[in-house]
Amino acid sequence: MSRQSLPQLIVQAQQLLTQIDQHPQYKTLQFDCDVTLGDVNQFFNTLQSECQIKGDRTH
Repeated sequence: MSRQSLPQLIVQAQQLLTQIDQHPQYKTLQFDCDVTLGDVNQFFNTLQSECQIKGDRTH
């Protein structure tokens, strides 16, 4: 099993979030929760930024 880097996993997660958000079945769901896909996407954006900052420091 090959291990992907954290930045690669973040990109994959963001792609999945986009697919979920655009999925017709997701769009028909009626539920209320404290965390939205936008919140999750913002988390991954922040995580990606942190990876880039930490990566820049190690080079």
